[in-house]
Order: sequence, then C-alpha cells, then structure tokens
Amino acid sequence: MSDYSDRIQNLRTKMAANGIDVCIVPGSDAHISEYLADHWKIRDYLCGFTGSAGTLVVGVDYACLWTDSRYYLQADEELEGTGVKLIKEGLPDVPDYIDWISANLSPGSKVAINATCFPVEKVRSMGRALRQKQIQLETKYTFAEDVWETRPAIPDTPVKEHLDKYSGRTRKEKIELVRQLLKAKESTHYVTGALDEIAWLMNLRGDDISYNPVFHAFLIISQDYVSLFINPNKLTSVIGKKLSNENIRINLYQHIYNHLNDLPDHAVVYIDPNRNNWALFESIPHSIPKIEGTGLVTQLKAIKTATEIENIRQTMVQDGVAMVKFLKWLEEEVPSGKVTELSASKKLSQIRAENPEFQGESFSTISGYAAHGAIVHYHVTPESDVKLESKGIYLVDSGGQYPTGTTDITRTIALGPVPQQVKKDYTLVLKGHIALAKAVFPKGTRGVHLDAFARRPLWEARLNYGHGTGHGIGFFLNVHEGPQSIRSQDNGIAIQPGMITSNEPGVYRTMEYGIRIENLILTREAGESDFGTFFDFETLTLCPIDLSLVSEDMLSAEETEWLNNYHTRVFEKLAPLLDKDVQAWLKEKTAPVS
Repeated sequence: MSDYSDRIQNLRTKMAANGIDVCIVPGSDAHISEYLADHWKIRDYLCGFTGSAGTLVVGVDYACLWTDSRYYLQADEELEGTGVKLIKEGLPDVPDYIDWISANLSPGSKVAINATCFPVEKVRSMGRALRQKQIQLETKYTFAEDVWETRPAIPDTPVKEHLDKYSGRTRKEKIELVRQLLKAKESTHYVTGALDEIAWLMNLRGDDISYNPVFHAFLIISQDYVSLFINPNKLTSVIGKKLSNENIRINLYQHIYNHLNDLPDHAVVYIDPNRNNWALFESIPHSIPKIEGTGLVTQLKAIKTATEIENIRQTMVQDGVAMVKFLKWLEEEVPSGKVTELSASKKLSQIRAENPEFQGESFSTISGYAAHGAIVHYHVTPESDVKLESKGIYLVDSGGQYPTGTTDITRTIALGPVPQQVKKDYTLVLKGHIALAKAVFPKGTRGVHLDAFARRPLWEARLNYGHGTGHGIGFFLNVHEGPQSIRSQDNGIAIQPGMITSNEPGVYRTMEYGIRIENLILTREAGESDFGTFFDFETLTLCPIDLSLVSEDMLSAEETEWLNNYHTRVFEKLAPLLDKDVQAWLKEKTAPVS
C-alpha cells in the first residue's frame, strides 16, 4: 500500500467517526488562489496530483480525482499506484463531481467540505444540487487537513514595497478609486481575500507563493477606514509605519472572521462570490445586505495605467533579449546530446536571471520535447526528464516576474527534421494566432466572440484544443488574472482598452507532439465610425516565431505581411541590446518570408 493509500484510509477513518459519507478536497486555499503555498497543498498530500486544477472526492470505498484536459496525461502519471481513479472532466457523458456524488449517494447521506477553501458560488451550487437529492452538505469539517500531521505553517516572509513609479498610482489613489466604486454600487464595505487584489491595492508584494509575488492577507475597505488582516511579522517597521501614517489598520490574519461578524448594522457589503471563501461570506451577519459582483479591485487592476503599459513594453524588450539568447543557445547545444528538458528549463531561468531586475519565474516552465509537448501543463521532473534530440519539436512555455511587469510566452521550436504534418499543424496554429492578433472589434465585444478568430483555421482542418485562447495577466502579479478571458465559455466580461491578455492557440497530438504559439496582446482604441467605437490589439511580446516550421504557401498575403512586420519589429527592438553574433542569428531568424 502506498503512502497515499494510507493517507486516504486515515481520512476515511475520521469521516466514519463523524458519520460522513464523502469528503471533497479541492486544490485551493482560503484565498481561492490558483497557485498555493505548501501549507494549502492538502489534495496533493493525499493523492500526489500536483496540477493547479483538480478536485479529490473520497468515499467509503472509492477515491476519484476530477481534472480537465490540461492535466489528463499528468494525472494519469501522478495517480498511478495511489488507488485514486482519474475522472476526465469535459469529455462527453462525464458528469461533474457534484452531479456524480448526487447520483451515487442515498438520501440522508452527508458530504463534508472545509468551507474556507471553496468559493461562495461553488458552495451554493453544491448545496442546491445535494438538497435536491436530500443529501446534507457539512461545511465546517477539516478532516483532510487533520490527516496531515506534519503540515507546513503559513509562510511569514516579509512583504516588500512596489514603488509608485512602476504602477503610476499611489496606495491612497487606489483606495480612493475603490471608495468611488463602493459609492456607485451603493455599498459601504468592500471585503476581499484575493491575494493579487490586496497586493495591487497596497502597492506591496510578497514571497509567500512560488511564482506569484503575493502575501497571505485579507482586506476590508470602508469610507472611513482600511483594515489589513495579516501576520504583523510580515511587515517591516518602515512599511508598518507608512501604513499607519496612511490610517491603514493592521489586524491579525485570523481575526478577519470575527471582525466581519461585528460589522455595524448599517453596513452594505460588496463581495465577489467567485474569489472569496464561503466561511468569509458566512461570517457576515445575515441581516447585513450583500451586493455581489466581480471584485472592484479586479476591475481596476485589469485596466493597466499608461505607466504600467510603458513599463511592460520595456519589460518585453528585456525578456525578449533573454528568449533570443536562450533560443540561440538551444540551437547550438542540442546537437551535443547533453541538453535535456530539465537542463533547458534551468538554462532559460539562468539567462533571465542575468537581468538584475528579474524577480523569478512567473510559473513553472513547461519544457516539453516531442510527446511531452502534448501535455498542456507538463511539469518536467528528474523522473520524467528526457534528452532533446536533433529531430522533432520542442515546446517551451515560460515567463518572468519583474517590478516592471509579468511575462508569459510560448514558442515551439524545430530541433531538426520534422514530418510535413507537423508543419501543417504549426502553420494552422500560426494562422489562428495571427487572426486574433489582427482582430478589429466593436466596443462591448467579449472574449467568447474573439475566441473563434483563433480557432477557425484549426476548425476548418477539423482540429481543436481544449484550453482557453487567452487569459488576463497581472502587472508584477499573477500570471493568470481576470476578469477578462478569451475562451469558448462566455464570462460576460467585455474586452476593454488597457487590458493585457494572452494569445495562445495550439494543437496537441497525444503521444506525438504539442504546438503552441503565445504572445501577450494589449487592447487599444482603433477609432470611431458611424457604427461606434472599435478596438484592436497591439502585440507586446518580442521574440521570433520559428519560420522553419511554417508552410509559407498556406499563409495569405495579409498573414505574411503581419508575420514580416512582426519580425521586423522584433529585430529593431532587440538587436541594439545584443552582441553581434546574437544579432546575426536574430537577423536570420527574422528574415522576411515571401
């Protein structure tokens, strides 16, 4: 029996002692974060799955993990030998875990969750579905956490200031903007546990979570006060004094729930039900009105300031220089037979780190050769590491954190001869990428409308991909942020000027290869007409696209023009910062196609 089997059995023992039939363990924390500090990796501890999206369901005689198409292959590998069955979300006739539980439990059964790790909206939907089958949802149990006797503590690393010169707005100005929105929403208090919201609003950054420069805290803003709930050991005397001088109250992290319970009777609370946990919401007295919607800070920070936009343009130059150096190194070193997925990933990080402004990676680099490239969120380990050979293709998806912005870029590179099918697939992905990059659209257009631009060339060839086409990106913050997205599902959010979003169509052939081309794009105004205001995109990322994989006869004249113009700009922006030999290499890689 594996360690994971033992842990799940211990969980079952605790469940049985309390009359619980099913325990649901999410891959989340009290802040509904995508990436977690070790303290919150309870699901990982129980079953070994490390993907950022996945839910473990443990019953009396079964344990199942639900995850989406990004993680099918990874989950197959990580769950082997654990006794946990993989359920592939998104496939035809595969129910979500709540529907499955509802169908497989008898009336009167009990389902347990830790409500601090589930968003408000999710608990509501679970409750509705289970009540229909007369199944009881218990929200205050911590069985899964109790199994982990050696659970790490919440990090207490100090926070750092993020200077106003990077964002273009002071803490005071940001707080005032939130207060204006509160008035417009006829609310008195804004409550948030979203870590990127708090870091952005406070102009502070932290090191609590790998890749995301955030810190564990909760925040309440009213017209009269600001209360930050945080471990005070995280605040240096200088920062603590500044916050005090700005009338920002410091409270203990764990006191947020009691504070909410004591809100005044006249309060009207604005809260985002998708980014705050159920226990937080339930701590607010039921008599106090609540207005729900997309987080006020999320709305503000999605629209980058002119200062942030100019900073990110400069960051793209620096990050592009690192990428070019890496790609040249890769081309030269792979024939030696000494380069592996892991060593290539480490080399890219080392090259980025030559920039003194580099603060670390913005996510774990996806370094996938051949069949591993087909695993959308592949994470290379010493056990999975393979050598890069002078044939086939290599997919590298990476990013950096800088005080002047966050980057996220994917390139698919030919390491030698490739079949014609690879070139065809690659060119179709490129055509979709260009179609989105060139899109012009009216004000009010949502991401779901733009998603088809990138997919159409693939659909016409009867190809598709399972992930979204684009996600918002933070400014020296989370690599994935909302509220906007470009995907097949409609989230109701219009794409607005100032938003920075990824453009990343792909194709993945299981056990063969994966292809993705990703740049970041800035929404900007494109003019007005009798038919209203129109927007388009500025491509921010600066890095060559592998022309050796392009079937030029598949490109239209307009697509060829875009590609040549893009490469001209890449060379003009990056060449002045490169040594002559690297300049010559880049000149060749950005040569115009006919």
